[in-house]
Amino acid sequence: MLNKINISPGRQKLIVYIFLTVVTLAVFWQVNQYDFVYFDDGVYVTNNSHIQSGITLDGIRWAFSTTYAEFWHPLTWLSLMFDYQLHGLNAGGYHLTNLILHIMSALLLFWLFNRMTGAIWKSAFVAALFALHPLRVESVAWVAERKDVLSAFFWMLTLCLYVYYTEKPVIRRYLLVGFFFVCGLMSKSMVVTLPVVMILLDYWPLKRFQSQKDLILWQLREKIPFFILSAAFSIITFYAQYTSKISPLNLKYPLDSRLANAPVSFVTYLEKIFWPHDMALNYPFPAQIPIWQVLGASLLIVILSTTAIAMAKRLPHLFVGWLWYATTILPVIGIIPISDPMADRYIYIPSIGIAIMLAWGIPPLFPQENMRKKILFPAGIAVLAVLSVLTWKQCGYWKDDVTLFNHAFQVTKDNTLLIMMHNNLASSLDKEGKITEAIYHCNEAIRLKPDYAYAYNKRGGLYVRLGQYQLAINDYNEAIRLKPDDAHAYNNRGSAYGRLGQYQLAFKDYNEAIRIKPDYTLVYKNRGISYFKQGSNELGCGDAQKACAWGDCKLLTDSRVKGYCR
Repeated sequence: MLNKINISPGRQKLIVYIFLTVVTLAVFWQVNQYDFVYFDDGVYVTNNSHIQSGITLDGIRWAFSTTYAEFWHPLTWLSLMFDYQLHGLNAGGYHLTNLILHIMSALLLFWLFNRMTGAIWKSAFVAALFALHPLRVESVAWVAERKDVLSAFFWMLTLCLYVYYTEKPVIRRYLLVGFFFVCGLMSKSMVVTLPVVMILLDYWPLKRFQSQKDLILWQLREKIPFFILSAAFSIITFYAQYTSKISPLNLKYPLDSRLANAPVSFVTYLEKIFWPHDMALNYPFPAQIPIWQVLGASLLIVILSTTAIAMAKRLPHLFVGWLWYATTILPVIGIIPISDPMADRYIYIPSIGIAIMLAWGIPPLFPQENMRKKILFPAGIAVLAVLSVLTWKQCGYWKDDVTLFNHAFQVTKDNTLLIMMHNNLASSLDKEGKITEAIYHCNEAIRLKPDYAYAYNKRGGLYVRLGQYQLAINDYNEAIRLKPDDAHAYNNRGSAYGRLGQYQLAFKDYNEAIRIKPDYTLVYKNRGISYFKQGSNELGCGDAQKACAWGDCKLLTDSRVKGYCR
């Protein structure tokens, strides 16, 4: 269409770059006004002292040595440290970084396919579908998913440099590809499937298979270093998961259940790509999966895979697009017990494969060029417009914890993860001073999971806020019974005893909390306050100094304490 009104290819590409940037900014810009969410943003930023130290040598050493949060992704930590250096705890800055990375990934994706195929508008559709689909919201709007958008940026950059290398295979370009591949792996381990995608692109659209005689030897020689890196990072990921303290809600489902759920999730993702509905922060692992769903999903996968393989020579774009989707989703389909059973963020990269199939698979259905121009271009714009509206609406659910979790309650059922959401929502309502509503959500969490210690601990804190100390102590008793090594519960019960003037019981709990967690700053502070209230100023000063040594000097600098502690 644009060729007909004499717009040069260079200007057409410029139009695409501007369109992708402006529309994606418009659709996602509202996230710039959002705060952190309770779910995981505390782990990654708001309660992470390493991030809040900014870029330092100690911080860099920590980023490269830690498996905190159950993964080894040092570049993700460094990017968050950099954001803290610029924005402090202003969440808008972190959201803006996520959005910029997402836009850059979309622009690189357009460059990649346009460079390989020369098809400007098909490449533009792939990039726009990637940029504007509602399934992108979780990755962009959630600060804790920095690893998703950062790894995707390196994914795209690596493939762009790979295409650059294939145009002139020299060692310098090859090493550049390897370097940014490692950067992607150090952002999120899901990038391990990238070497397979390189091979797929070699087949189409690069068509490198046609110019090589010994295909196997050539691919082994060129790709083995990348597969070795993928294997090494996979081992690191398994190690990080194995050595971390997994939440009790990260349930270990039997292998047969995971195998049954995998094809159903595989097809459900396809459904959500074509009909994005009922998108939630978390999806439940089904308590029971009807056998007809497993067999139906498996049969559909076999039929589609067989069709794509059979048409590999005649319709290579379908073959490559399908295998792109199937391969990249495999690590997070739920068979390997290191991921949630399903999540919108898992489809961030795999959905590109389906976009490729649509962009190159639909036009041949309209053999006449005039019909393509009259139907496909307006239809493509209409589809992108609808997706943009849905994405804008989906972004709105991320504006705060209450909206986010309430939406999850509405669109999911029988979700064991709702237990955690009820507890997190109680914390959010507590911050807003809505104590009664917060207690309701704690009650719901306990109703769904009577042995959920965290909910008892949280509800105890809410009763303290209401001055109902005996009810709080009853809840702390239950939390400690269920989780005897929880230093926080001992500290909280000690504080409640202190408010009732039962200092001997309070000291007993504080001592136990310190035994379990010797670097627990808050318990030193609380025990110090109790010592001062009893007139044991010397012991109180000792605890105030210990709290200060662990990073909290508020008690030591309190005007009422200064006179005792010199």
